[in-house]
Amino acid sequence: MQAKYVLCLTGMLISVYAIGCNSNSTTFYGSQGDTSKLPPVETKKANTDYKPAFDGQTRIAGVKTKTPYKVEKINNDLGRPWAIIVLPDNRLLITEKKGYMQILSADGKVEKKITGFPEVEDGGQGGLLDVALDPDFKTNQMIYWSFAEAYEPGNLMAVAKGRLDEPSSTIQNPVVIFRATPALSSPLHFGSRLLFDKDGYLFVSTGERSTMKGRVQAQLLSSGLGKIFKITKDGKPAPGNPFIGNPNAMPEIYAYGIRNAQSLDIHPQTGELWEAEFGPRGGDELNIIKAGKNYGWPDITYGIEYGGRKIGDAIQQKEGMEQPVYYWDPVLSPSGMAFYTGNAIPEWKNNLFIGGLSSTHIARLVIENNKVVGEERILEDKNERFRDVVYHNGMLYAVTDGGNLYRISKQ
Repeated sequence: MQAKYVLCLTGMLISVYAIGCNSNSTTFYGSQGDTSKLPPVETKKANTDYKPAFDGQTRIAGVKTKTPYKVEKINNDLGRPWAIIVLPDNRLLITEKKGYMQILSADGKVEKKITGFPEVEDGGQGGLLDVALDPDFKTNQMIYWSFAEAYEPGNLMAVAKGRLDEPSSTIQNPVVIFRATPALSSPLHFGSRLLFDKDGYLFVSTGERSTMKGRVQAQLLSSGLGKIFKITKDGKPAPGNPFIGNPNAMPEIYAYGIRNAQSLDIHPQTGELWEAEFGPRGGDELNIIKAGKNYGWPDITYGIEYGGRKIGDAIQQKEGMEQPVYYWDPVLSPSGMAFYTGNAIPEWKNNLFIGGLSSTHIARLVIENNKVVGEERILEDKNERFRDVVYHNGMLYAVTDGGNLYRISKQ
């Protein structure tokens, strides 16, 4: 295969493009010069004149990665992927919104299509969504997934589990273990990120379904909309959940006041649960999720309605409600995220990488003492909606709404 190489120099950033006949490509990056005093990466006008609660809560100084790294597009035909995780043997498991999964080699080649899942509603933001491996996957081959399910009188976000049977390319004995009730008629805001903690309990995020009826339920402990849940492998409330024993609360609830969270990961040093969620027009948030806490939606927000009206009392702070660690205005549209836990690119260690949808880039956040101290936009030149990001063995993998799979690694 012949390749075409182009060397581009723009400011401090050097990129080398290698474009082959299979339409996949490799791009090389690395910054030169002083990167210690860069302006914020966001230059567009904010949607509001709201003031942050503390310095550095938004539009922090920019940073640039100095270590040379490469970005490879290793698959360009994944359909409508929503989530990507890594199997113990380094292969990749990717969900497809239509209702199936695919197993790929570490180099991006499709090996198997996995079927046999319960029927999904794949309109709008629905479909087969996130996937997580059982902590004992090596011995039991169990996986967990979230999906939009038809459920009277409309639909909802459900979590199911089953055994991944590779020889038959099917899921065996699938069973729904949890539903975020009540059901509403909406194709939006299913949330749906899944994450096991070190003790083997499953965190589940859900949205408030993007309706006025659902929005107010983000503040109701009797509703499963707009929440972070913590459940067992069988879908029961995790021991120690903050609202167990409250007769007016769902015992599976871990935290509430969430708008639509598609991003969860655990900080590799502190062990704390971090979450990113969609705001409305402005006000996307990055939060540290703590048991029993109220994250404010829709009572407090740094955003406005899509049509321009203010939301509620148009306040950003209220006693008893948590402030975001960081927020974006205009929005990032945060989907999957991952902490970089390795040493291959030392300056990235413990940095947070968040896939941006409408913003068409991956946000790299430098975090110190639970505060964002630097922000970088990577893969901005790809013009892609980044749906999910996962870290593995010194590399980042990212899938896009355009059906592409990228691998990011040190040169």
